[in-house]
Amino acid sequence: MLAELSIKNFAIIESLSISFEKGLTVLTGETGAGKSIIIDAIHLLVGGRGSSEFVRHGTNRAEIEGLVLIDDQHPCYEKAAQVGVGIDDGMIVLRREITTNGKSICRVNGKLVTLAVLREIGQTLVDIHGQHEHQDLMNQDRHLMLVDQYGGAKIDRALSEYRHLFYKYTDLKKQLEQLTENEQKMAHRLDLIQFQLDEIQAANLQPQEDERLTEERIKIANFEKVYSALNDAYNALHGEHKGLDWISLAMNNTEDIASIEKEYENISETVSNCFYQLEDVSYRIRQQLDLLEYDPKRLNFIETRLNEINYLKRKYGQSVEEILEYSAAIEDEIDKIKNRDTHVSKIKEQLDSIAKDLLVEATNVSTVRKQLARQLTENIHRELKELYMAKTVFDIKIGKINATASDLVIDNKPVKFTKDGIDHIEFYISTNPGEPLKPLAKVASGGELSRIMLALKSIFSQHQGVTSIIFDEVDTGVSGRVAQSIGEKIYHIAVNSQVLCISHLPQVAAMADTHLFISKTVKENRTMTSVDPLTNENKIKEIGRMIAGVEITDLTKEHAKELLALADKIKQA
Repeated sequence: MLAELSIKNFAIIESLSISFEKGLTVLTGETGAGKSIIIDAIHLLVGGRGSSEFVRHGTNRAEIEGLVLIDDQHPCYEKAAQVGVGIDDGMIVLRREITTNGKSICRVNGKLVTLAVLREIGQTLVDIHGQHEHQDLMNQDRHLMLVDQYGGAKIDRALSEYRHLFYKYTDLKKQLEQLTENEQKMAHRLDLIQFQLDEIQAANLQPQEDERLTEERIKIANFEKVYSALNDAYNALHGEHKGLDWISLAMNNTEDIASIEKEYENISETVSNCFYQLEDVSYRIRQQLDLLEYDPKRLNFIETRLNEINYLKRKYGQSVEEILEYSAAIEDEIDKIKNRDTHVSKIKEQLDSIAKDLLVEATNVSTVRKQLARQLTENIHRELKELYMAKTVFDIKIGKINATASDLVIDNKPVKFTKDGIDHIEFYISTNPGEPLKPLAKVASGGELSRIMLALKSIFSQHQGVTSIIFDEVDTGVSGRVAQSIGEKIYHIAVNSQVLCISHLPQVAAMADTHLFISKTVKENRTMTSVDPLTNENKIKEIGRMIAGVEITDLTKEHAKELLALADKIKQA
């Protein structure tokens, strides 16, 4: 769960620290007090898009930090391990800073990460649902994603097998398109890569040639330095200084006393070893001096050859190996172009074979989706019944994506494959008995969309594994007994996950395990936002305000008490 949240210099918030508890936490307050700003801060903390406009006026940067507690089996562990982030004691600290120039700095447990990594980890921890997410239901293209999200591992397995073939199919299709381009374009391409191949082959490159030549150039360029150093070393050992003769004398003297005492024996042995090692080294130095040869012509050849290789590197690769790989690739492409008809025929045969297998896998995906759609429909009907939409008929229609003549034809029928299969999915609904089913986006009201999305969240919360679910005014457009049912539904979701909810409905606020009141004040001509947990007495006052508005009467307080008492009974049940 999200345990702690710290916000500094974010929008109208100067400094704010909030502790969250398990269960359902409801945030209430006057419009404009900063409730949604807190949710915006959490959204940025888990990888949402930010800008310099979030930085509080007069400051250099906004800072958001949050502590999230997770259990041992949470999927976040796998995501964190992939990017080298360690997790100790089930605690994750997320941090996000946004500067006035729009720069974003992200950290997970102190490790700097990219925004994309922060988003990947954040999505496993927090699910934020706001009013704009109703657009998911209005957008037919998102319906397939919602069904697959419900299916979880079951649909993932079927899709994985399908996509393995699909990407192979698309690669072959791309090759076919390249080979069937117009003649003029193909001729230009052939001339270009033939020139490149001739240029690379004329150079007669050898693997790791540049590395060997570079090493040889260094040796020749440092000939004088190497010769002088080796010659001086040899003379020090065998020249007029006679270094080895003096060591030989030391060896003879220590050998004379080696038998007297153990320590003298050790000294004698060490001196002897040093003498023979230096004698061996001196012979090797002499050999190296005899082998040294300065060849200025060879140096010029190496410089010319390396310049030629570097020229090819600028055009075809960062190393000789990459150039040779590119050469092999264009040689294969030249063969395909010159023998285009043969290759086209071969690829078409492969496409026909893969397409049939692909259709089998796509049909399997469709079968799984149809099973999931039936289960999801039943679950949604059950949830809608509890949200006072018992007479509503919900249906998930699954058909094939419309194909055109340009798509692949299998058994005399065009079939359009996408990475998600061949299915076209759309949600249909009838909210009144006797009315025909129509597309959800065309007939559902705002309140109905809120309840349908809440029903989906209620179902998905048992499968997603996120630690926290946030509802930002999802109860817009409802009232009365529907509001009461929404409050109960949100509370039931909080049984499986921590839930944070911004609401203007007293029925929802009454269901809270923790009630936070958001307020703003003006201090020294600057707006300040504060968050205060409410006691039972203050809960009554705040719910009374939500019921009646400005004036809170004794009757309003009694009504608030009744709502709280009813909420307690529902929780106990």
